[in-house]
Amino acid sequence: MTTPPPQGNPFAQGQNPYGQPQGQAPYPPQGGYPQQPGQPGFPQQGAAPYAPVPPQPRRKLSFKAIKNIVIVVAAVSVAIGGYIASQDDAETAAVGDCMHRGSTSSTNPDLEVVDCGSSKAQYVVLAKIEGSYTTELSASSKCASEAKDFEYTYTQSSKSSDFLLCLKEYKK
Repeated sequence: MTTPPPQGNPFAQGQNPYGQPQGQAPYPPQGGYPQQPGQPGFPQQGAAPYAPVPPQPRRKLSFKAIKNIVIVVAAVSVAIGGYIASQDDAETAAVGDCMHRGSTSSTNPDLEVVDCGSSKAQYVVLAKIEGSYTTELSASSKCASEAKDFEYTYTQSSKSSDFLLCLKEYKK
């Protein structure tokens, strides 16, 4: 059986790596004074025994987050657009506005406000009268007193408002 070779430098026998004879410390010991707080190597009294955590770098938005934001914005836009489109244009009509009849139905003509210069313009609003007019006779007599040369009446009764429009065919 063989013995393992000695560790370290075999040519520096009897010496330590600092070039001093063995048995002596490489540096003289400190003078025996206790370390003062605040000096390197010792935390200050009352201070946390660890270093403060550096601020984390800002994360970039991920594709998933951007996609979710786009979906929410699109959904809100569709909801707002649907609400605006569901508003009855006859409700927003004012005297002098031109109207287009979107349906041939006599019970729901689907009137919409259009630009008077547009080829769609069919009628002009002569009067808009607030109130409920349940019969054609009462609507016609009210329009006759408000707008002398009216040709058509349109009444609407809803939860939000009751009104009568006195209309005349628009001549370009």
